[in-house]
Amino acid sequence: MARRRQLYEGKAKILFEGPEPGTLVQYFKDDATSGNGKKKGVITGKGVLNNRISEYLMMRLGEIGIPTHFVRRLNMREQLIREVEIIPLELVVRNIAAGSFSERLGIAEGTRLPRSIMEYYYKNDALNDPMVSEEHITCFGWANTADLDDMVALALRINDFLTGLFLGVGISLVDFKLEFGRLWENDEMRIILADEISPDNCRLWDSKTHEKMDKDRFRRDLGRVEEAYQEVAKRLGILPEAGMRDLKGPEIMQ
Repeated sequence: MARRRQLYEGKAKILFEGPEPGTLVQYFKDDATSGNGKKKGVITGKGVLNNRISEYLMMRLGEIGIPTHFVRRLNMREQLIREVEIIPLELVVRNIAAGSFSERLGIAEGTRLPRSIMEYYYKNDALNDPMVSEEHITCFGWANTADLDDMVALALRINDFLTGLFLGVGISLVDFKLEFGRLWENDEMRIILADEISPDNCRLWDSKTHEKMDKDRFRRDLGRVEEAYQEVAKRLGILPEAGMRDLKGPEIMQ
């Protein structure tokens, strides 16, 4: 499709105006960052893989009634999405202790939590995306209690579904970050899932070896970053090299 006006560029994606009102084109880059941009690099092919992985997971979530901004994939690196008013929060769902959570609370990485924990972070690069409470969120008007109730209800369903889906292909969903937006249709508003779901914003470990299969390989200089992303796509059955077969179901791990 013809290149359209760029509206926004983030660390991993670029947004362009869409072909019709109420739509945007989301372009996935190979750029990688960690530590809120302190470490920068390129993961070759990451944008292509994340586009495919996020497309597949958004479609599967749509099948169980989770409303998302995803419309359809346009090409190897772009997808058409609904334009939403992004809520300036990241909702992190944690199933297993890892990363900053382990450091902050002194819980050994790999410890399975008694129940899933949700944390809110304020989306602000200048402040390093600080963790915030519901009191902060409602006081400063980032979201109201009804918005938060909808976000939490969706996050619980997303977590249950994705945990089972990944476990079926031999992957543990350790934790992941979600973003939501307000979709306005006439005078009605509803909260829907936005952004992406990929190894960029999910911690994914091999369920048997606990080998990391996500951006932690880049953050921690573990090497084989491209191979890890490819392995996730391979297990889900969506490697780009598979051509039209990339939309088949996941390969079940024995």
